Amino acid sequence: MTMKRSIAAAVLAGIAAHAPAADQIKIGFMSTLSGPSAALGIDIRDAFNLALKANGGKLGGLPAEVIVADDQMNPDTGKQLATRLLKKDRVDVVTGIVFTNVMLAVNPAVMENQTFMVSANAGPGALSGEGCNPYFYAASWQNDGYHEAAGQFATSKGYKSVVLLAPNYPAGKDALTGFKRLFKGQVIDEIYTKLGQLDFAAELAQVRAAKPEAVYIFQPGGMGINFIKQWVAAGLNKQMVLVTPGFSADEDVIKAVGEPMLGMYNTAHWAHDLGNAENRKFVADFQKEYGRTPTVYAAQGYDTARMLDAAVRDAKGKIEDKAAFGKALAAANFKSVRGEFKFNVNHFPIQNYYLRQIWKDPSGRITNKLVSTVLTNHPDAYAPACKMKPW
Repeated sequence: MTMKRSIAAAVLAGIAAHAPAADQIKIGFMSTLSGPSAALGIDIRDAFNLALKANGGKLGGLPAEVIVADDQMNPDTGKQLATRLLKKDRVDVVTGIVFTNVMLAVNPAVMENQTFMVSANAGPGALSGEGCNPYFYAASWQNDGYHEAAGQFATSKGYKSVVLLAPNYPAGKDALTGFKRLFKGQVIDEIYTKLGQLDFAAELAQVRAAKPEAVYIFQPGGMGINFIKQWVAAGLNKQMVLVTPGFSADEDVIKAVGEPMLGMYNTAHWAHDLGNAENRKFVADFQKEYGRTPTVYAAQGYDTARMLDAAVRDAKGKIEDKAAFGKALAAANFKSVRGEFKFNVNHFPIQNYYLRQIWKDPSGRITNKLVSTVLTNHPDAYAPACKMKPW
């Protein structure tokens, strides 16, 4: 560093240390709000807005301006939107991204701009280990987590053979890697489908021919709804066990498929019947506001807003002081709807993963119920490779 640059850096550091509190915080909320997987982004957005509404439109005491953009599950669209949010709108935080391929396309520009990214869903392996970054935080879970829990569950049930099925993109590969990490039986086939695929006739024939004891799928959004409908229509639900991650057996999928899903197991970091006070309030408020039961995506959107609220408050509104705001985000000083929340060194949560089963509750509603804890205080496998220094 030259003398001139050293002086400039020192001046900037001085300014940051004595930065006054901002008069507002600008949030770039980019999510998938159209197409077959729109329900995912809509749930995140609605829950984020619910938390914001409860705070009178403020985060940490600062008025919040939320600029909403639809990435259409398209990485190129995401990159264009990110450029606008960073350069024209000059947002302080980017959040809302659902899909890993969009996140991997957008995140480099956000990190280069030294803007904070708080992921409301996507948690790629590529950003969890050597690729960790002080400006990146996941309010959700590392991509492998749900699938590691499912692999552990399948092992505990003693399944000897499974077929795995996921879309052919980074999160799909993370999913199957996670499942295999804790599954001790035999994986007799891995089937990769096209991202956004809605017809699974060929894959179901392949599964039928393989005759596994169980099948594990990762098919988010409309993909999962179509897969399960076709699975049931083909009669495979009577021949083998289907295990899914939480979002493939969540309330939106149950609403679309209905009774054929009764008894199905799935794994998630959250359940709508988790018994903590924050969760009970969130579920009741979400149902009152939107007339539907929240999904895991909604829980993550709500937690994202509450995490930002706490960080702005703890940084005393000085969000332009990157070190102060980053340190406050890393502290995660908020009460999560999932219970205890803390970050690992790579800014991904260390948290429990639960087993849920679909049942008919006493009111006749088909929904998930919490069965047990599969993994307790579970860290992701990538964190040891992250050499990021704390703020």
